[in-house]
Amino acid sequence: IRTQVQGEQRTLDGIMDFTRSYSPVVYSLVFVLALVGNVLVLCVVRRYRIAQRGGGCSFSLTDTFLLHLAISDLLLAFMLPLFAFQWAYQWMFGTAVCKISGALISLNRYSGILFLACISFDRYLAIVHAVSNGWKRNTCHAQIACALIWTVCLGLSGVDITFRQVVEVNVGRSRDSGDQKMWVCQTVFPHSTVQWKAGLPLVNLVLGFGLPLLVMLYCYIRIFRSLCNASRRQKRKSLRLIISLVSVFMVCWAPYNTFNLVESLEKLGVISGGCQFGRTVDIGILVSESLGLSHCALNPLLYGFVGVKFRKELAKMCKGLLGQRFCPGMEGWVGQRKTRRPTGSFSSAESENTSYFSVMV
Repeated sequence: IRTQVQGEQRTLDGIMDFTRSYSPVVYSLVFVLALVGNVLVLCVVRRYRIAQRGGGCSFSLTDTFLLHLAISDLLLAFMLPLFAFQWAYQWMFGTAVCKISGALISLNRYSGILFLACISFDRYLAIVHAVSNGWKRNTCHAQIACALIWTVCLGLSGVDITFRQVVEVNVGRSRDSGDQKMWVCQTVFPHSTVQWKAGLPLVNLVLGFGLPLLVMLYCYIRIFRSLCNASRRQKRKSLRLIISLVSVFMVCWAPYNTFNLVESLEKLGVISGGCQFGRTVDIGILVSESLGLSHCALNPLLYGFVGVKFRKELAKMCKGLLGQRFCPGMEGWVGQRKTRRPTGSFSSAESENTSYFSVMV
């Protein structure tokens, strides 16, 4: 959802037509996929948590972060139909809903990315430093970290609460009625100040992309190096998962942050471009933003369905709800392979710690 400074609105010829045909379809598709995927993650994690309580086992830190990640992605997805409706027709939900929905999108976008960084850091502590025998990793630490993340992200979303407005914009011209206008919900800064132009995109770039990416890269590189004594098969699986996690994060969020940085530099006069350059940046931000938002639908695939134990729990839940008759293919999907005992100095305790999530081993 574009941000503008009052009095600095670009010519929107053709851009709004593209937005109104592109955004409703993409936002609706992301909403459906994120809803189904994250609800399944919540159900499986809840089932697994109940089963582990019955067996006297505690709920892991990573499962705690996974739970908050799924909640964050789900709340973000619930806001997308409002903006899909906006671009299909116009904003008809009032200023209060505009401010709240914009703030929730920012809140859950920031928190979802930071939860991914927390998951990678928790795996780094468990595998590289084996802190379970020293500093005790327990759910209390995870809950404190989650509370801090929600608090920080709530503060960052205050920008939307303050500056979100329902404004009327031109969407084009027609031969019969002249200018065509529609009401949209977007962030509008009252004054064209350098602080707002450069400060907000910089905060978005650092907290919403740069810092989490650095944490993920450092943790996963150290994790992979610590698995050098694992079997060749285990190393291949770990490498594939690590590359998948970082690659999907980069593909989803790097284009959006790049276009935002280019737009900020243009506003500051660092780079210059003509009308066509501005149109390219506007469309680039629109497309790359939807690509970034699709990360909330991809998270369940990466952080849930990639794990054998997760698939087993999902198969059990499916059988319990629908019966064996309606889930004939689950056994083949889950597989009947037995876990091999790792060789070399890669101990069984370390092997257990390498599970990226206890519910996903």
